[in-house]
Amino acid sequence: MADKDIVRVRFAPSPTGALHIGGGHTALFNWLWARHTGGKFILRIEDTDLVRSTKEYEQTIMDGMTWLGLDWDEGPDKGGDYGPYRQSERLDLYRKYARQLMDEGKAYRDGEAVLFKVEPGQDVSFDDKVYGRVEVMSDALKERDSDKLKDIVIIKSDGMPTYNYAVVVDDHLMAISHVIRGEDHISNTPKQILLYRALGWDVPVFAHLPMILGKDKKKLSKRHGATSVYEYRDMGYMPDSVFNFLALLGWSPQSRGESGQAGDEIFTRDEAARLFELSRVTRKPAVLDPDKMNFINQEHLKRLDPMTRLAMVRPFWEEMGLPVRNHEDAWLAEALTLMAGRGRTAREMAEFSDYFVAFEPVKARWDGSDISEDRKPGLREFFAALFNVPEWTPDALEACARAWTEERGVKMKDYAMPLRFVLTGMKVSPGIFEVAVHLGRDEVKRRLEHYGLA
Repeated sequence: MADKDIVRVRFAPSPTGALHIGGGHTALFNWLWARHTGGKFILRIEDTDLVRSTKEYEQTIMDGMTWLGLDWDEGPDKGGDYGPYRQSERLDLYRKYARQLMDEGKAYRDGEAVLFKVEPGQDVSFDDKVYGRVEVMSDALKERDSDKLKDIVIIKSDGMPTYNYAVVVDDHLMAISHVIRGEDHISNTPKQILLYRALGWDVPVFAHLPMILGKDKKKLSKRHGATSVYEYRDMGYMPDSVFNFLALLGWSPQSRGESGQAGDEIFTRDEAARLFELSRVTRKPAVLDPDKMNFINQEHLKRLDPMTRLAMVRPFWEEMGLPVRNHEDAWLAEALTLMAGRGRTAREMAEFSDYFVAFEPVKARWDGSDISEDRKPGLREFFAALFNVPEWTPDALEACARAWTEERGVKMKDYAMPLRFVLTGMKVSPGIFEVAVHLGRDEVKRRLEHYGLA
């Protein structure tokens, strides 16, 4: 058995779908506690629903955890001293302990099912690391609309264990020290405590995590946007950002020490693991705020080195059909650096910077029809002055533009804005002279000529 002083936690998903936000949140908090304490993080697959469980979903869940950076120490793919790590491969264990309970008169057979007897007057209160003392008596475990105590089904008529029974057997035999799970399981805990006691086993430490709500304070659903980890990936969010965001749902670091100030909400996985404490998990429901997710992702994007940022954005340019291969990687990376944090996701950054990669998106957005013919001669004169600047740098171009417009008593924005539309097709962009220099004289001239302005 494991050393009692070693923290062992588990994430135990059912492979009936992709890794959803609630599951990712639970997995992450277990991972944080294991890494903070130097303990072990175990992945266990609860696949007793033989109809809905598939190996494909199991792999999808593991892929989602890997994308988030939640590595596990033991599991169905890694093995370990406490396997097997799939419930469908542990059926003999569940039958063994069900027989023990029946032999001791604590459970009985009802047809093909096995039920555990719930005796009245049992104190099944427990101290929760998040919710504090939870006072419950076994007398509360009644049948619906009745005063009769409801016995606990442990083996169903099809021979499969129920959740409340299997989880007790597994957590004990895998030496799980802390059960960290969603608050919707608080009502299951008294039943599980009865089973632990009946089998003569120590009860683990429980910590129930706050519910995650949508911005409207309703239970999370598809109407609130992304509900699976992969949806965030496909929208261009970084795994580091999703990790950071999920960690803040119900927890906040107390102090960053030398690495930052208290209250700083942008952190790495290692920083989060160092700072994480179960005592700072709140019982208040956490709100999935898309605006906060966008802010966190934008901050992480800003902090990337240029080539890593390019690797994130490139697939979205390619998805848009842009000729990415026509440019050097270093040039594209510098173009994204010029964006200076514009774009909350890699997808948005790709959309906001498409004019660097090709002229076609500019022409599709802006046809030049809002520039009247009588304005064109003045604009041509202005652009000609820019092309006469010997040193093609942002500072030199801006100095020329200021001198030219001041000399004529006209507003610089009336001449710089048309240049912005010519080069980007957008009202907002990085400094337009920086864009012009990065595109190069020849490309700037080509775009001006297309609109009859050179």
